[in-house]
Amino acid sequence: MFENLQDRLGSILNGLTGRGALSEADVSAALREVRRALLEADVALDVVRSFTDRVREKAVGAEILKSIKPGQMVVKIVHDELIEMLGGEGVGVDLHAAAPVVIMMVGLQGSGKTTTSAKIAHRLSTREKKKVLMASLDTRRPAAQEQLRQLGAQANIDTLPIISGQSPTDIAARAVQAAKLGGHDVVILDTAGRTHIDEPLMVEMADIKKRSNPHEILLVADSLTGQDAVNLARSFDERVGITGLVLTRMDGDGRGGAALSMRAVTGKPIKLIGVGEKMSELEEFHPRRIADRILGMGDIVSLVERASENIDAEKAAAMAAKMAKGKFDLDDLADQLRQMQKMGGMGGIMGMMPGMAGMKDKMAAAGLDDKLFGRQIAIIQSMTKAERTNPDLLKHSRKKRIAAGSGTDAAAINKLLKMHRQMADMMKMMGGKGKGGMMKQMMGGLAGKMGLGGGMGGMGGGMPDLSNIDPRQLEALQKQAEAAGLGKPGGGMPGLGGLPGGLSGLGGAKLPGLGGGFPGLPGLPKKK
Repeated sequence: MFENLQDRLGSILNGLTGRGALSEADVSAALREVRRALLEADVALDVVRSFTDRVREKAVGAEILKSIKPGQMVVKIVHDELIEMLGGEGVGVDLHAAAPVVIMMVGLQGSGKTTTSAKIAHRLSTREKKKVLMASLDTRRPAAQEQLRQLGAQANIDTLPIISGQSPTDIAARAVQAAKLGGHDVVILDTAGRTHIDEPLMVEMADIKKRSNPHEILLVADSLTGQDAVNLARSFDERVGITGLVLTRMDGDGRGGAALSMRAVTGKPIKLIGVGEKMSELEEFHPRRIADRILGMGDIVSLVERASENIDAEKAAAMAAKMAKGKFDLDDLADQLRQMQKMGGMGGIMGMMPGMAGMKDKMAAAGLDDKLFGRQIAIIQSMTKAERTNPDLLKHSRKKRIAAGSGTDAAAINKLLKMHRQMADMMKMMGGKGKGGMMKQMMGGLAGKMGLGGGMGGMGGGMPDLSNIDPRQLEALQKQAEAAGLGKPGGGMPGLGGLPGGLSGLGGAKLPGLGGGFPGLPGLPKKK
């Protein structure tokens, strides 16, 4: 979503950080470029103007600390103002009310209200352990009520039985009553939408609000609609009164202006963002983390959270035990590849790692896109169990059969085998004797830098049990990472050979720990 803006701001601010001193003219020139970049990203003009004015005021009069270069000070000011523009602190869905808490979903047709309603219900039931009832108030769109019923069945969420002929306000009243009788904690009302804002829609929303007395009114807006989404939020807020926003399709290739403008224009917090099609792909909106991603500082906290949701703790422990013995076969490699796909693929992970955001294009140019994982998994699946356990069996005739079965060629198979050999050799080194092995020491060092104590070495090099990490410790993680030099653009990650801002040399260096380690990345040139 923010890639273009990230590239533009990154190049502008990098031009400042290398200088020993900055004049007012330097700051003005840089802010002109920042202003242009934000306008091109579809951010509202008045928001851009107030943003650049605040940055200029602070940057020109900033008291530069001796240990910080003036350029770095400007980057910090831009970062702080970005966080402020996005809303300061993250605000979640408020459930502090007498049960059942009524959440009313509003928005235009096609914005993703029904799917988002199911995602929120799934999130509240799995994370908050709440008993949720969903009700569709959309009597106009064909099969809208049936769609919500099916989504409820998929996610194991209760839905209000459909009675034909009832008005939306009657359904709302029946849903609240059914939630009280059924002992539900939360009731989610999925209201009808229109292709555009009109008077009957607003009257209907006001009537539903009066009958159901919702604690939260969440506006669902498509982030790809740009400034129209901001106007939509303003209209709904004036007529119905919204308490927060949910932006869908944040994984798309839109310019991100809506997300950056909405809080500033409406004063309402963005509470949740949809980052994919799956039920689990709904995240809380954290202004600091989004600002970090935009400025290429990475987002370690979200990466750890995503890992905790997608990594199977039992598999991770089993993998760590195998690695401690120096064993690593092709089935293990396939597990690693699948795990990376679950965590958003190479692009998703790189976008969250400090100093790595700029590497995505270089990796794509080298053919290291997420399709590569699919091809490699297909190759492994085309092998017999014996071949996966003992790759030395793979001679020419077997490779020919595997290539035909996976739709690849011998060269792709040889690359995969070379990558596996490199990883297997590294696993043997890391499973070595003495002080728990090289992996444990390496992960212990990384954990220390990231403020996780010695926990990361506790599984023989695997990830710690992330479900037991104190949430406050997780929130402090990003700040500690920044203090350790991980959050600076171009800072690089420890354990990757201290490579500044890049992946060159990753032919041999990997980041173990996420359930046994990221797979190696073949084809990247080694550092000379």
